[in-house]
Amino acid sequence: MSPPTAPVFKPLLEQSVGYGVVIGVGFFFALIMLCLTYLQTRFTNTSPRESEEFTTASRNVKPGLVCCGIVSAWTWSATLLQSSTAAYTFGVSGPWWYGVGGTIQLAIFGMVAAKVKMNANGAHTFLEIVKVRFGRGPHLLFTFYAFLCIMVVCGSLLLGGAATVNALTGMNTLAACFLLPIGIAVYVIVGGLRATFVCDWSHTLILFIIIYINVVSTTIFKILTELNNVRLELTSGTSPATGGLSGLYDLLLVAGQENPVTGNQDGSYLTMKSNQGLVFGAATILSGFSGIFCDQGYWQRAIASHPQSTTKAYMLGGLSWFAVPFAFASCLGLAARGLQHNPLFPTFPNALSSSQVSAGLAAPAAAAVVMGKGGAIAVLLVVFMAVTSACSAELIAVSSLFLHFDSIGICSIYKTYFFPKARGPEIVRVSHLFICFWAVWMGCWATILHKANIDLGWLFYVQGVVLSPAVIPIGLTVTWRKLSKAGVLLGPLIGASLGMVAWLVGCWKIYGSINIPNLAEPYSAVCSGLTGLLFSGIISVGVSLMRQDPADYDFKGTRSIANLDEDDTPTETASSRTASDKPSSLSDKNKVEQVDVEAVQVSEKEESPAGGKDPLELSVLQSAFKRAAWYSLTLTAIVTVVGTLLASLTAIQGSKANLTVPLPMFFSHYVFTERFFGFWISITYGHY
Repeated sequence: MSPPTAPVFKPLLEQSVGYGVVIGVGFFFALIMLCLTYLQTRFTNTSPRESEEFTTASRNVKPGLVCCGIVSAWTWSATLLQSSTAAYTFGVSGPWWYGVGGTIQLAIFGMVAAKVKMNANGAHTFLEIVKVRFGRGPHLLFTFYAFLCIMVVCGSLLLGGAATVNALTGMNTLAACFLLPIGIAVYVIVGGLRATFVCDWSHTLILFIIIYINVVSTTIFKILTELNNVRLELTSGTSPATGGLSGLYDLLLVAGQENPVTGNQDGSYLTMKSNQGLVFGAATILSGFSGIFCDQGYWQRAIASHPQSTTKAYMLGGLSWFAVPFAFASCLGLAARGLQHNPLFPTFPNALSSSQVSAGLAAPAAAAVVMGKGGAIAVLLVVFMAVTSACSAELIAVSSLFLHFDSIGICSIYKTYFFPKARGPEIVRVSHLFICFWAVWMGCWATILHKANIDLGWLFYVQGVVLSPAVIPIGLTVTWRKLSKAGVLLGPLIGASLGMVAWLVGCWKIYGSINIPNLAEPYSAVCSGLTGLLFSGIISVGVSLMRQDPADYDFKGTRSIANLDEDDTPTETASSRTASDKPSSLSDKNKVEQVDVEAVQVSEKEESPAGGKDPLELSVLQSAFKRAAWYSLTLTAIVTVVGTLLASLTAIQGSKANLTVPLPMFFSHYVFTERFFGFWISITYGHY
């Protein structure tokens, strides 16, 4: 007997719509950026032809724009599609854990960003910092991780985006993989990093508007305030398919009875007591750490921001981003599960196949039912915005990594091996060529993955496996004085080796066999990612402290990293003078000594922790670091642990005292009532 064929996802839109969005909208944004870049060059003192402006936006971007850039760069296609897959698979716990899994990393990276401004404000990439501090060996190791991270990210973006475009319009998947990066490359080449910030702002605006429309179309509610009491009033939804909150709740009850979730309380989709959801949360946290700390795009935004506003931007960015997967998936992901028996469902009368679920098609399927062709267009646009904005960040990041690959100070492959005297304009031209190359390579790489039957879900889980051993050593490079060269080398190498062993053994013990699908299962991914993350950190710290006199780096080398656009004019020092340059008289000797003393005083005055032309006091930067530390620790505690005293007992009674406290709700085994489900959805809506 032949195996059953997978249900066909029926496109709601014509192929021409797919090509029109991918090509037309992409080049529309490129045209806008051409105009804005011309105005910037014509009427301001900055030009993207200068390498500092092209790669770092002159290091003076304000917190609002950096916040938009963070939200946009972290809103991958996986943010919308994989979070909805989690809701479709695990229920209400999936969107929460996906949001947590990406928010706490941004908060913690705010501490690293503060240290970047304090200890290496002149840097352009984190690889520069590694090379200046530790030399060639660690630099090559982290270069491997940096490019590996970008490969994983680009694959996730294009595979998720291409799968959605193909499902909704029937557009050829391979054509989408190649055409998606083209328009992005145009405006990145023209405008540099500042252009990506401006496009990030516009993309984020459109993204939130479309998510708002999807939320309202799926569930409508009113919150009425009466003195100190909050009463939730359910009304009918704008879509007859869901019937509003009450109808969606009933649909999820039926879905839990027909297809109970293994490990969920009573098999329900309406409970935080989800064993698989909790493991998914752990995998998401590991994947999020590796996706932020190993990605040059987030380091670049820290470098580009104004020193006083770096921490604020990451705080706001993390909180703003949390609303995206939490709200989007809580509505469309849950709706997809409840509506799978609706005649308008794209795979009716069948549910989504496992491959379609892994490809991230739950959200497009729900939108097609809830809003018809309008919903399909809305999801197509929002995924396109997510892909293009994140791809623009990766393109500018990978060009910076290439240009600063083999650097002590600011040398690059281009400068080191071809044109040693090249300065800013020449380097920018080479950057343009490499961006063009990488845009084409992204399409080729996505095609290779697609032909190998690797999809968005597989890359999402494996990301934490392959990248987590580098997370802690990379963070310690700019934050910890006592980190040694041996520690920063042995930590990732031994951690990665142990992680690979745990990956294979865990997959074999839990799932019975080692194959490509099983290696990307949540339990396999957590076994490997957690082992690699923890052991790399323990080994890096332990090896660094084993010496009787552990290293005590003063960061003077990283603080002295220079500007790409400055001339290589050597300054004369006493040590560089030859014997013929010695003073001929005591008077001349005194003059020379006086000049040398003045030069040293000027040098010491110009050297500052923040670097640049507008240095800040060390105390200001230290204060920013402390704020980031308290904020990140507090936020982590709130979204994961705090609330035990409020929730464990009151959740069983449906009390509103139990707000957003997932772990107590997990241990209480609470299944949402209709009233509490309405309150939960109102929280997702309230983020907007």
